[in-house]
Amino acid sequence: AGVHRVQRVPKTETQGRVHTSTATVAIMPECDEVDVKIDKTDLQITTMRSGGAGGQNVNKVETAVDLLHKPTGIRIKCTQQRSQLKNKEQAMKMLMGKLYDIQIEERQAEERERRGNQVGTGGRSEKIRTYNWKDSRCSDHRLGQNFPLAQFLSADIDPMISAMIAQDQAEKLKELADESSAQ
Repeated sequence: AGVHRVQRVPKTETQGRVHTSTATVAIMPECDEVDVKIDKTDLQITTMRSGGAGGQNVNKVETAVDLLHKPTGIRIKCTQQRSQLKNKEQAMKMLMGKLYDIQIEERQAEERERRGNQVGTGGRSEKIRTYNWKDSRCSDHRLGQNFPLAQFLSADIDPMISAMIAQDQAEKLKELADESSAQ
């Protein structure tokens, strides 16, 4: 993942100038649908009288529900229905909706961060690979190596992958050595 640069001389170019374009690639995992689970011990439910219009019923029967989700501090008061059970069900639906929104926002923020780490600003200076048609080569800028373009375009990328794995392992060994020498 990162910025890929393409350099080519189009057939319509009469003076042989090289045209450069870039494409930003990010590899993202597929996300499952968010499932909201509420533990009953995380809830504090109290009842009260509704008040307002509705005659004697709202003044004598405790139909209103005050629901508090302790971990998030979300409090929902529901007085819309004339039944305590219906108000409780509606308050639970509202709470689940709010928790769902929170989880979706957390997931989107995590995804934005992951995507940003992979592609950076998307500028040409952050390129990881250049496909040069004029010189028939594919340059990997992280490795500092060139590969035949025809080989790369025919999906024979094993040499590049092997070199990337070797470089990654060398970096991890260096980090491990630095950590052990610092202690």
